[in-house]
Amino acid sequence: MHYLILFVLLPACILAGETATFSFSPPVGSGSGSAYTLSGEGRVTAIRVWERYNYYIYGIQIRHGFIWSSVAGYSYGTLLEIELREDEAIIQISGKYAHYLRYLIFTTNQGRTLYAGQPYGHSFNMYPEHPQAELLFISGRHHGALTAIAGHWGTPGSIADNGTGH
Repeated sequence: MHYLILFVLLPACILAGETATFSFSPPVGSGSGSAYTLSGEGRVTAIRVWERYNYYIYGIQIRHGFIWSSVAGYSYGTLLEIELREDEAIIQISGKYAHYLRYLIFTTNQGRTLYAGQPYGHSFNMYPEHPQAELLFISGRHHGALTAIAGHWGTPGSIADNGTGH
């Protein structure tokens, strides 16, 4: 009987091990306004951010493969963009916020960064819990400019990634 229990539980443990690379960085910011989720199929291949000097982060957009998401917030102000190289991934999101997001830094596994906004407010730092994981998608809220951001991390094509539909 003990062997039967082990036989039944072992596949569940293996399955749990495959999804263990998924993690979530809780949202930062005031969180007012409408919710957004920027997701897609496959790896994140580029990020666009709209800033207005000495103001806020007005909008953000993510590309998965060759397909751009909708814009969260507004495509207003100065456009900043990072296009990822092959085998490059976002492994950290950091920045500052007050009521709105004021400063965003996206860092890749190859040491490249995209800086947007001005360093003012409360600091935050988001990264995956597992060394093999990378940014899969982001979510948050916007009310005019962005008021919150959260990071969703994992391995593209993993069960956790496919199981969420992202």
